[in-house]
This record gives sequence, structure tokens and C-alpha cells, in this order.
Amino acid sequence: MINGEKTVETPIRWAMIGGGRGSQIGYIHRSSAVRDHSFALLAGAFDLDPGRGKEFGISIGVDPDRCYADYRTLFAEEARREDGIEAVSIATPNSTHYEMTKAALEAGLHVICEKPLCFKTEEAEELAKIADEMGLVVGVMYGYSGHQMIEQARQMVARGDLGEIRLINMQFAHGAYHTAIEKENPAVKWRMDPRLAGPSCVIADVGTHPLFLAEAILQDFEIEQLLCSRKSFVEDRVLEDNAFILMNLKGGAQATLWASAINCGSLHGQKIRIIGSKASIEWLDEQPNQLAYEIEGEPARVLERGAAYLYPEALVEDRISAGHPEGLFDAWSNLYRRFAIAMNQSKKGEKTDFWFPDIRAGVQGVKWVEKCVESADKGAVWIEY
Repeated sequence: MINGEKTVETPIRWAMIGGGRGSQIGYIHRSSAVRDHSFALLAGAFDLDPGRGKEFGISIGVDPDRCYADYRTLFAEEARREDGIEAVSIATPNSTHYEMTKAALEAGLHVICEKPLCFKTEEAEELAKIADEMGLVVGVMYGYSGHQMIEQARQMVARGDLGEIRLINMQFAHGAYHTAIEKENPAVKWRMDPRLAGPSCVIADVGTHPLFLAEAILQDFEIEQLLCSRKSFVEDRVLEDNAFILMNLKGGAQATLWASAINCGSLHGQKIRIIGSKASIEWLDEQPNQLAYEIEGEPARVLERGAAYLYPEALVEDRISAGHPEGLFDAWSNLYRRFAIAMNQSKKGEKTDFWFPDIRAGVQGVKWVEKCVESADKGAVWIEY
């Protein structure tokens, strides 16, 4: 159980790009990073408007002299300091991720980046090459994977509790964009603009989340062929607000994924169901402390976070005893804790012996979006992965 003791000897010296006032995700990044003494927020370029960014940085306790006008100045000035930053989180629109991540790696910094890592597989592979050569950690913020019942599901699959895996059914289908709210909401507008969001909306924005959950739970998850159909139902939208993806996996299993922003009445609608030859499991992100476990011929059961009957690996990151619900802030804190340990180990030349959404997860997400778009744009045809 996590009880607040130090994760690393000294907190990772850390900065943020973006995440200022009005950001949907800035606060969860900051609160999760500092929670276990893993990171110390010392600097940032929090806003496109330098004055507004500095004012915000001061309001959250950052030294005024370390609230910078832009990320290039941030990297240059911090490199001159003996106590300069060691890592940076990137919480900006998608179109900036590649250039910022590359610049950070070239400045010798570890990176935690919002997804997608970039728009093109070649760019993602280039970032992976730089990170490997520099011995740097890149974490990609697939925040839902930090929930502990994902680890329980991973262990159940690995130990054969489900038998041979046959089907994986994934979805992230909410209804928040069922009308053209981007015309009035700047925080949404950029997600519908291909110049800022990239070649996809819901496939990249929400579809990659359950995809990574499948990759984390099924350690041999490997796509061989893929078919995608995507469509925009709201008038004047360039990018899709709904998509269906079929996947044939190595070994014979099949997977489906529904990504949508027009599922009226659904708050989130993210779930993953894994069906084996003996049993099935199902996890919903709106009920993250439970994992449904259904064995053929037996009454259905629900496994609870923190319970003594779970596998030991699923209990390591408990933050409170069983029966008390944990949420997304806890999941993000778990991931930031893993990022910090990995960064600390990299400084010592040690290899990590645990999983987290790393640079390879980022590469896979970019490639998957690219292949989905290719299949859909060719008329929803099967393509080799």
C-alpha cells in the first residue's frame, strides 16, 4: 500500500508546458505529480499569453523568474541553472506535441506528454530513437491505466484465469459533442480542427485510451489487420465524431472498438470486456473500483479494489483500505509515481522492471490512428497493420 513515503531520494525537478488557468487537465497533472514527493514543480510556460502564464504560475507558487514566455526559453534558461529542471510535462494541443517533445529530449529532459505523441509514425519512431540514445524516459498520459483493477485484469489474463483469449470489446463513447459545441467552446474547438488535432478527432482523442488498456492487460496484444469506418454526424465537422474499428490479432483473437462523441446520454461510456475460453472480465471507467468476473456456468461476481482476494500486484498501489472508492486522481498519481521511479532509475543506469505507458505506447497509438484513418479513407477496407 502507498502511504506517502518518498518514492525517490529527491523529487524530480519538473516543469509544465501548458496546463494554465482554464486547462481541463492542468490541475490533475500538478496534483498527481507532487502527491508522493515524486516531482517538484519549479518552472513552467503555462500559457500562450506570457503575462497570463506568469500570473498563473505565481498563483500556484512558482518563482516569478521561472515562469517563462515559451517552452524554448524555458529549456534554455533552466539549462543554465545548477538546480534546473530534469523533466517536463506537455499539456498543450496535439499539433505541438512532436516539436516540444523533441526539443525537450534534445535538451536532456525526461518527458511526460499528453496523447497523441504526434501525428506521424515516422515522427513517433524518431522520438523513440532519441529517447533511447539519450537514456531518457518518455511517459504518455493514458491516465486510466493507473487504476489498480487494470493490474488485476492483467494478472488474471497472464495467469490463465480466462483461458485462451478470443474477443476484446472496447469502447469510449460519450455524448458531449452531440451538437456543434465547438462553435462556442474554445476548449473544444481545437479538437475539431485538423491543423491542431491532427487527422482524427474521436479515434485519437478517446479511442486510444481503451486501446492502451487492451495493450496493458493483454501483454501479447498485436494487431495484424484492421478495418475502420468513421463519420461525422454533426454538420460542418471536418473530423469524425464517430468511428468503428475491427481488428484481427496475432494468434487468432479479434477485437472491436467504438469511439464516439455523439452517444447521447452517455457521460463517458469507456469500457473494456475481454472474453476467454473459460471466463470474461469487464471494466468500466465510471466504476473503476470494480472488475466484473464471469465464469461460464457460475454466478457472475464483482471483484472489488483493495480486497484481500486480489492478486498481490493489484494491491501494491492501494492508497486507502478496501471499501473506500479511489478515483482518477489516484490513477494519475500512480502513473506519475511510476514515471518518477523510472526517471530515477535511468539516472542510475538501471532498467525498470514494471510497466507504464512509455514511448512505445505512444508510437503504437500514433500508428493505430494512422492506420484507422487510412482504412476509413480508402472506404472502410481491411489493411495490413
